[in-house]
Amino acid sequence: MSRAHFLSQKQEERLGILLWFRFARFYNRSIRLSNQHLKRWDLTISQFDLLVQIGAHQPISQQELAGKLFVTKGNLTQLITKLERMELVKRTQEWRTKLITLTDKGTTLYSEVVPQQERFQAAQFQGLTKVEQKQLMSLLKKLMNVEN
Repeated sequence: MSRAHFLSQKQEERLGILLWFRFARFYNRSIRLSNQHLKRWDLTISQFDLLVQIGAHQPISQQELAGKLFVTKGNLTQLITKLERMELVKRTQEWRTKLITLTDKGTTLYSEVVPQQERFQAAQFQGLTKVEQKQLMSLLKKLMNVEN
């Protein structure tokens, strides 16, 4: 391998590493800001995500819910239990399946918090034009289809 090719390969690796760090920083910042924003409703981003999935797909089985979220079954059980204690969700047993639905209190909270959090999330991209946002979406989709 020539020295020029080796240096070019190193520069590509460095660019990839810098991109990864930039994505990680943006993601971590987004989660931190979202958690701060959701404190108004005494929710974390994980609890919010659970609330959204239940509200959008209810009644939903605990197994289906686990498939839609990036959490372990143990964490999911803890999150559901916490939302039950907050009287936002309820579990019912239908034969061998546990179904989860929002309570009246959960439905009211869902109606209030989801639109506000969606606006908050969308605002994080206001530094980009609509064209740039579409380009970013396209690039992220392309990255998701790359096999390593």
